[in-house]
Amino acid sequence: MQETTTHWTLFGRISFRFAFIYYLFFFNPLELLFGLVEMYFLSEAINYPIKLFVHWFNGRVLHIREELVPMGGSGDTSYGWAQLYSYLFLAAIGTLVWSIVERRKKAYPKLHYWLCILLRYSLAGIAFTYGILKVLAMQMPFPNLSQLATPLGDYLPMRFSWLFIGYSTPYQIFSGVAEALVALLLVWRRTSLLGAILAVGVFTNVVMLNLTYDIPVKIFSLNLLVASIFLVWQERERLFAFFLQNRTVPPSTLYEKRLPKKWQRISRILAKALFLVLSFGYSTYSYYEYYVQTQEENTKILEPIQPAMYHVELFVKNGDTIPESLADSLRWRDVIFDYNGYGSLSAQDSSLRMRYGRAYFSYLPDSLGTHLEWRLSSWDSLPVATFKMEIPHEGRMVLTGKKEEDSLYVVLQKLHRHFPLTERQFHWISEANR
Repeated sequence: MQETTTHWTLFGRISFRFAFIYYLFFFNPLELLFGLVEMYFLSEAINYPIKLFVHWFNGRVLHIREELVPMGGSGDTSYGWAQLYSYLFLAAIGTLVWSIVERRKKAYPKLHYWLCILLRYSLAGIAFTYGILKVLAMQMPFPNLSQLATPLGDYLPMRFSWLFIGYSTPYQIFSGVAEALVALLLVWRRTSLLGAILAVGVFTNVVMLNLTYDIPVKIFSLNLLVASIFLVWQERERLFAFFLQNRTVPPSTLYEKRLPKKWQRISRILAKALFLVLSFGYSTYSYYEYYVQTQEENTKILEPIQPAMYHVELFVKNGDTIPESLADSLRWRDVIFDYNGYGSLSAQDSSLRMRYGRAYFSYLPDSLGTHLEWRLSSWDSLPVATFKMEIPHEGRMVLTGKKEEDSLYVVLQKLHRHFPLTERQFHWISEANR
């Protein structure tokens, strides 16, 4: 279905019509444009009719869930699946109507050109966004103290994969460079095929990670992979001749669109430059600023608390001393004060944020270092616990106060806990398995 083709098969015409309609919904060009210039209210306005249809279609036909959960941290929510099926349904109906109305039309060279342009630049923008995050090692951060202290078996597959990649900064940067390279190759006509081939490899790896580690970006990543395969498929005749028949092939004409007027050629150059500035340049600038900010925050110490793992030597609750044998149910086993006011404790405590067997909180000492507040998160205004804090000597802490309705007296002793995983060891010579 290349531009030079003057007659497509019936299957080719139907599949093109379906792909054209589907990808207009999935890679909405206006939404992408407004997203680049941060006019999100216009993106919401464009998506509003689609959202209404998705909810109506789910309520009348799909019945995935009675109440659809919007997409946020997960892209595979009930709304995400309802949206996918809605796009497929609309594409199928649109293809049927289009095929009836233009049943004698044999090819769509101009629409085919613009569909390939839409996919190229959409994939380039998305690949660069994820790529620059990984190049700066920000998508998967290195495990913090609380994560290091969590037993491996308590992690769910997604978090385990996040820690696996976040542990190795060079590997994360390597994968980010590959994604950024996909973007850079896709935006230039002469290297677009190489970029699409590389995109198939990169997104296949992403899809396999999402499927095998239950990472909730399955719908999105599968669509990126299919779009990459679609672009490669458009050059199938040249690829088959070159790689399998060992024949010389002519240059690709897939993206060669003749622009006879000067203003058209200038407009194309300006449009590409604007895309590069907004998608590549602005993304790099924004993420680098965020990188500098997070680097400062990740090493910030809230005096007088020293980030470390603390053993709970004494735990008195409402006047009763709870022995260590009851740790995790009625008593804390250990408390971790991490950098930048994040902390966790080893206990089943539903009043805090439970994750992977640990209860998480945010802490904030006062300016004198004599009182300590715990909050569910750093942006909460009300504390869940308030303590008078004493530090008789370095490494020892005594907390006296209230947590909800319970009065507590807790003595903490700093542990010189060493996690070998933080050493990031590397050996050229390994005489035995470690």
